Amino acid sequence: MFEILAEYLRKNAFLTDHEIEQFRVKTITKKLRKRQYLLQEGDICHSNCFVAKGCMRLYRVGDNGAEHILKFAVENWWIADYESYNSGDPAKGNIDALEDSDLILIRKNDLDELVRAIPNFHNFKEKLDARSFDASQNRILSNISDTAEKRYENFIKKYPDFFNRVPLHMIASYLGLTRETLSRIRSNYAKPEK
Repeated sequence: MFEILAEYLRKNAFLTDHEIEQFRVKTITKKLRKRQYLLQEGDICHSNCFVAKGCMRLYRVGDNGAEHILKFAVENWWIADYESYNSGDPAKGNIDALEDSDLILIRKNDLDELVRAIPNFHNFKEKLDARSFDASQNRILSNISDTAEKRYENFIKKYPDFFNRVPLHMIASYLGLTRETLSRIRSNYAKPEK
């Protein structure tokens, strides 16, 4: 399983074999079954998680009991409750597996040490964090300014295979829509234009 992360780091962060070995000794592998939790609300998120195989989601539960999905993560993506991860405070979110998943965890203090010790990884992580921040800002803007139809269109263009992997009600939650609204939009979207 670690070889998937190793290849990711070679390709994206341009790490040497020696630097990858520094990662290997800091990682913990974990397998989750579908619906199994990686993190539950109230626990502290101590590790950043690389998805080697599978599909995960980060969500919070609102006062009305509704789930609000903040993020999905599939192969070669990272996931954590970053508010808890960065602050050490109890998590407000939950992370669970939507499919059987193979994960590689790196504890925060170990990842921080790797960032300090490996300049190429430091540069890569800064770019990754910046892209993540940009995506978050763009999603906020989309949710307050785009129509439901436009949000759906952007989602299917950006993540075309998610509809085969993620239940419809979860996609609706991620887009800030009801399942009924998403179903209506999908049926209108599928109709050929005259």
